Amino acid sequence: MKTKVGLWIDHRKATVVTITEKGEEIKEIISEVEKQPRRSGDSPLKGTYESRQIPADNSRQRTLTGELNIYYDEVIAYIRDAESILIFGPGEAKNELKERLERNKLGGRIVGIETVDKMTDSQILAKIRQHFTK
Repeated sequence: MKTKVGLWIDHRKATVVTITEKGEEIKEIISEVEKQPRRSGDSPLKGTYESRQIPADNSRQRTLTGELNIYYDEVIAYIRDAESILIFGPGEAKNELKERLERNKLGGRIVGIETVDKMTDSQILAKIRQHFTK
């Protein structure tokens, strides 16, 4: 039997289910991404709050992109050997991961991408089992 992977992903975490002839394994990969980067400096209610204390939007965006790249690279390293990959999740992360897989020449292994809401580990496992036992 070939290695099959299903993963539920958003910007905060990825739940990866690997199915092989030895059985199933679930791994959770947590992202270090801070969705709303904190602004440095004093509170406007307690003191000065000069514009130079606030990082520029493009600087914050670069930080977010860099953190996401590290997170996606960790996910890709974990699923690299899979023959079939099913990706699903609620937001943009699934498509961003798909693009990175394609850049890493792994796009041909993707068997599906679906939009779903938040799911428990049991629901994720059931969905992946159902998909790969068709």
